[in-house]
Amino acid sequence: MGKNQHIVKHPDGWAVKGAGNEKATVVTDTQAEAIKKGRDIVINQKSELIIHGTDGKFREKNSYGNDPINIKG
Repeated sequence: MGKNQHIVKHPDGWAVKGAGNEKATVVTDTQAEAIKKGRDIVINQKSELIIHGTDGKFREKNSYGNDPINIKG
């Protein structure tokens, strides 16, 4: 399983940042673009996408392969 990815406000727009990373993986002009790129990363890594609002507060969380509720037994 890969690192969770956070969508956060950035001085140049919006960034996709891996959990615990200081540097952004990707910087985009819009939050929608960052979400799309972040979603591609977390689907590949089977991790979670955490979206923050303009105020930096948690807004939404989506699991891609790391959600125990979706495990079929």
